[in-house]
Amino acid sequence: MNNAERLSKNVAQSSFKETIVEEGFFVLTFKNDQNEVQNLVKEIDSEYIQFHFCVKGNCKFIFNEGRYALNVSEENSLLLYNPQRDLPINLQVDPNSWIVSIVISIKKFHGLFSQEAGYISFLSEDNRDKKYYKDGVISPSMAIVINQLINFSLNPSIKNIYFKGKAYELLSLYFNRSEDTNVEQCPFLVDKTNVIKIRKAKDIIINRMAEPPSLQELADEIGLNLKKLKEGFKQIYGDSVFSFLFDYKMEVARKLLESGHDNVNEVGLKVGYSTASHFIAAFKKKYGTTPKKYIMSLT
Repeated sequence: MNNAERLSKNVAQSSFKETIVEEGFFVLTFKNDQNEVQNLVKEIDSEYIQFHFCVKGNCKFIFNEGRYALNVSEENSLLLYNPQRDLPINLQVDPNSWIVSIVISIKKFHGLFSQEAGYISFLSEDNRDKKYYKDGVISPSMAIVINQLINFSLNPSIKNIYFKGKAYELLSLYFNRSEDTNVEQCPFLVDKTNVIKIRKAKDIIINRMAEPPSLQELADEIGLNLKKLKEGFKQIYGDSVFSFLFDYKMEVARKLLESGHDNVNEVGLKVGYSTASHFIAAFKKKYGTTPKKYIMSLT
């Protein structure tokens, strides 16, 4: 038994949902709601760049017939590009895990950034024939778009145009992140202790989103001064603490409304709004529509 067979043993075979956006540009989605690991395999040739987003759970990429594996955990992304050889997807998705992938040809991708090629490090002439990979954190704004792709619930007749808009939106958010700079440019990220503290801060505000601590209380609780909390949070998550929290609360509210278990007032209370009018105003600011109209759009 070779390594690939050993890694795939007792793993159920499954397949992506594939949506072709344009020629040389497609979106793959997969939700593993089973109680066992699912294996996804898809041939991808060297002309394509791959963007993978694990929005929930954990997944593992298997390379070189099982000789190398790379984990991508919840709220993290992975960019893969190797112009020297084909890079097929061999992916093991843990139970209760969701993943969205954007696969786009290098020709089309260059076309998107032809005026800004110097901004994208692996598009430069010096790197044109070099392999490239990058992992990163999924920002709240990106998470919203990813969830919209994976939980698509609109009329099937508009699926392609919807996916096209969301795929471009996701790419624009991916390359607009402030944390896209490297560690040498962000000395804060060199200190793993600080990174752990900032991630703890994120967990605290998420777990207590209905009644979050003040910035100073949060800084005291994680053991960082206020300036380092603000700067570090922005570097890691690409947003201020409370902008991040607002996006997160609105995403939770959207999911609660979709579930149908709570009315608008109850959803507002769960995400920290004491009055329905404040919640409705916040939801409309984020999504451009009221909670009630959003619910009606789902039917």
